[in-house]
Amino acid sequence: MLHVDKDDLSPTTEVWDVDQGLISKLKEQYKKERKGKKGVKRVNRTKLCDMIADLGDDELPHIPSGIINQSRSASTRMTDHEGARAEEAEPITFPSGGGKSFIMGSDDVLLSVLGLGDLADLTVTNDADYSYDLPANKDAFRKTWNPKYTLRSHFDGVRALAFHPVEPVLVTASEDHTLKLWNLQKTVPAKKSASLDVEPIYTFRAHIGPVLSLALSSNGEQCFSGGIDATIQWWNMPSPNVDPYDTYEPNVLAGTLVAHTDAVWGLAYSGIKNQLLSCSADGTVRLWNPQEKLPCICTYNGDKGHGIPTSVDFIGCDPAHMVSSFNTGNTVIYDLETSQSLVMLSSQIDSDLQSSNHINRVVSHPTLPVTITAHEDRHIKFFDNKTGKMIHSMVAHLDAVTSLAVDPNGIYLMSGSHDCSIRLWNLDSKTCVQEITAHRKKLDESIYDVAFHPSKAYIASAGADALAKVFV
Repeated sequence: MLHVDKDDLSPTTEVWDVDQGLISKLKEQYKKERKGKKGVKRVNRTKLCDMIADLGDDELPHIPSGIINQSRSASTRMTDHEGARAEEAEPITFPSGGGKSFIMGSDDVLLSVLGLGDLADLTVTNDADYSYDLPANKDAFRKTWNPKYTLRSHFDGVRALAFHPVEPVLVTASEDHTLKLWNLQKTVPAKKSASLDVEPIYTFRAHIGPVLSLALSSNGEQCFSGGIDATIQWWNMPSPNVDPYDTYEPNVLAGTLVAHTDAVWGLAYSGIKNQLLSCSADGTVRLWNPQEKLPCICTYNGDKGHGIPTSVDFIGCDPAHMVSSFNTGNTVIYDLETSQSLVMLSSQIDSDLQSSNHINRVVSHPTLPVTITAHEDRHIKFFDNKTGKMIHSMVAHLDAVTSLAVDPNGIYLMSGSHDCSIRLWNLDSKTCVQEITAHRKKLDESIYDVAFHPSKAYIASAGADALAKVFV
């Protein structure tokens, strides 16, 4: 027998460092099978897999990948994440195929079922060091989002929106001084297109002036809205099945939180202690417990040392901390208990360029110690909460980035911009996976807010064109 160096092994060589008796046995079996089946042109695959399995775990990695992973057909391919050896049974289950299994047949049959064509020659590499958990609910995050509903009843720009945690229900806040409640399952045919429109089922009226910010409690029973009138209105959410023509219900307005002296530009709610954060043009960030007699628990940045706050969020992986962005380009993490600033997130910015430093939105990743900021200068930046250092920076849009939202599983980031587009980003690779043109400009402004539904496959955007749009 000709001796061949191990590095030059090909599928037809016989130097496998295994029991030669086993090889002879398989040869005999192969000859018998060939006599019995005229159409079979090579070793039964199951037997071949068994032969590989007999090599043992310690020997298998030393076999060149060309032996196991030949490009002759898709059926002989085993990618890293599917690399469990074939069992005695013939069917192979494809993990990404939703539980479907294909019976091993001839190459032609398999290729026709899979429809791979030229793709069959591609090799897939899967890095095991994913820092983002894969979504448990595969259906919730399909690759492509499509427009489904247009919400048309506001008379001026829609500044903010938020989904109910479990129901197909949306709340919008507008410059027309109102908030509206929408049940996405109550639709009417659109007048000028084949799409469906949704009529609001409730209108919240209490603000004197435009409503700028919005937050829902984690159980969906309360809603909070901040306005240009410096107040935060606290609402009891009506039932999703409320009759739009019912008489006025005074109990919907639960109270008013008064402490700010200028417009309330940002709100965030944490269900852990049922606390609310607000940031205002008066320079302060405030922490509230709405149920208390004196609801304002704490005030941050009272001396305006960091500038005027523009956005605020609770830290997802550490709810005892919060993060606030400022018009100076500063982003600061605070300890909620001590009111001390813990970390300044630094992006090496030029202090002379005050206008381009302006941060429009800050969000915290739900599970990782990462903060993400949206900038007037078209950038999105990522920071490590532990060190305060910038992890990544990218020009994300053609105009100012106004809004950000991270999906509940922490896999995707959604951004909205005055360039009229929503962009969906893969957080692991920082690449754009979809762009949607969603709203028209009004006075050089377009999209004000974007949101993921916490538990259903909906996303939504709010625009200066007085529309909110929902995608599925």
